[in-house]
Amino acid sequence: MLDKIQDIERETDGITDLSRPTHARYYILGLLAVAVTINYLDRAVVGIAASAFKSDFHLDAAMLGVVFSAFSWSYFVAQVPVGIMLDRFGPRIMYGLALSVWSLFTLLQSLAGGVGWLIGFRLGLGFAEAPCFPANSNVVGMWFPRRERARAIGIYTAAEYIGLGFLSPPLFWVLGHFGWRALFVLTGTVGLVFSLVWWRFYQDPAHSRRANQAERDLIAADGGIATHGKDPVKFEWNHIAALFRHRQIWGLCIGQFSVYSTFVFFLTWFPTYLAKARHMGWIRVGFFASLPYIAGFFGILFAGWWSDHMIKRGYSLNLARKLPVITGLLLASIIVAANYVENNAVVVGILSVAFFAQAMSSSGWSVISEVAPSGALGLVGGLFSASANLSGIVTPLVIGLIVQVTGSFVGALSFVGIVAGIGAFSWIFVIGDIRRVEI
Repeated sequence: MLDKIQDIERETDGITDLSRPTHARYYILGLLAVAVTINYLDRAVVGIAASAFKSDFHLDAAMLGVVFSAFSWSYFVAQVPVGIMLDRFGPRIMYGLALSVWSLFTLLQSLAGGVGWLIGFRLGLGFAEAPCFPANSNVVGMWFPRRERARAIGIYTAAEYIGLGFLSPPLFWVLGHFGWRALFVLTGTVGLVFSLVWWRFYQDPAHSRRANQAERDLIAADGGIATHGKDPVKFEWNHIAALFRHRQIWGLCIGQFSVYSTFVFFLTWFPTYLAKARHMGWIRVGFFASLPYIAGFFGILFAGWWSDHMIKRGYSLNLARKLPVITGLLLASIIVAANYVENNAVVVGILSVAFFAQAMSSSGWSVISEVAPSGALGLVGGLFSASANLSGIVTPLVIGLIVQVTGSFVGALSFVGIVAGIGAFSWIFVIGDIRRVEI
């Protein structure tokens, strides 16, 4: 396969610049990175606002867990339907609609008059954001050759951490000066503006004016799809049962549940943990809360580089794609150690290492385009994302109940660490060889 790529590259040497492969795929990757930054900022800003609306709406820890969890109820339910629609309509249409609608629901949260309205708007946000990561996987599968895919996924996944990693201090400043409703107005408005940018500039490779035929050939020679909808699988419900006859699908889903469980803790309960369990003031919370996200930003970039580097060095696809995920899950279980440390700076250091590791394990998305049946990438991506967001339902509720019953986060951190260990077990022993499945 690499020989084909090298042949294409050699054929373009010494010919006109117009015959050289363009780099439109990197421009597309930039659009994805901005969309993911906005996506996670919109879903995670509730964690920053929680301290204020918890008081306004008189919520206890268990009910706050329900608010945090509500987003994932609808997100989970919508995954398979949006995966089917992605295979039918493609990422341009689905992503554009999703951006517009989820930004509107973010804005509407600023108008919530009570916890019922807030939960309702969070449900709407979950439905609207559901296409994001299956669509990301589709776009990378179409636009990027295999040898660049893990790094591409690493770059757009790193964007998850940009908003809260680098913007937490100013967001807490907005909270302190303008109130929690201003956070939703600000982030929702940014999303609506960017939805116009997406509609204007995104195209699939076959229709892109920025990509020349040499770039399309380069992508196709190394496993890229190069176009959408050429031979989509007509969905039937028994396709889901057929997929789950393969151990790879079970292993990937169990593993992704575990990967996302750690992430959900940081996305929802982490600021509250720093304020209540570690007794930090909100300015310090804003600073310390940003550090694990910054660590996560570099963790996913490292995992993507490491995975693709192993591919280029001739290591097997199994080792190159699985080792960063397994290493990340095993190292993420260090979060339990925070229960036995008193110094706040050390605690944040431990949690930053855990989040760096969790981000490494997020590189598992690179496996989806390797195992999905032809024409069903959206469906498999939807199942993978649904598994992640099943943990988005379970983890905030479990943590809320543990904190409510015990008055402590000790059991909560232990729960997160144990789940990470289960995920590592799944990637090691359940998934087996990475190969394309058939339905």
